[in-house]
Amino acid sequence: MKLDKIDIKILSELQKNGRISNVELAELVYLSPSPCLMRVKKLQAEGFITGYSAQIDVSKLGQTLTVFTEITLRNHRQNDFARFLATVEKIDSVIECHLVSGGYDYLVKFVTAGITEYQTVMERLVEMDIGIDKYFSFVVLKSPIVKSHLPLDAIFGR
Repeated sequence: MKLDKIDIKILSELQKNGRISNVELAELVYLSPSPCLMRVKKLQAEGFITGYSAQIDVSKLGQTLTVFTEITLRNHRQNDFARFLATVEKIDSVIECHLVSGGYDYLVKFVTAGITEYQTVMERLVEMDIGIDKYFSFVVLKSPIVKSHLPLDAIFGR
């Protein structure tokens, strides 16, 4: 499916407010409600929209710790990557995991109740012998910019 400017506008609006009514969305994208709803359903069916969720202000939850961790694996065979991923995807405190280029293999984002919990998770991962050679931790002190939406207009050059 090729996206047109109306599809991109629908996606832009939905990522800003996933709870917007179809009537309100239709007005914002200059469609009548029925064609707008058909487009949204098609975007969902094609996998452009993968779900809807609430955005939670982590600072309101009390004491939390966010850590970005660079992880390097000992070996780089396909099964080494698969074993690592199969393990970390089961850890609730892992919020993001990215395979990256450069001096390490993965950049993993953890959100925990504190440094002790993070340390326990990392010690357990190392003890599990899932191929971790080394890791470096970067504790987040403050997050002055956090965006939850993609810059669709810039990506699609409009």
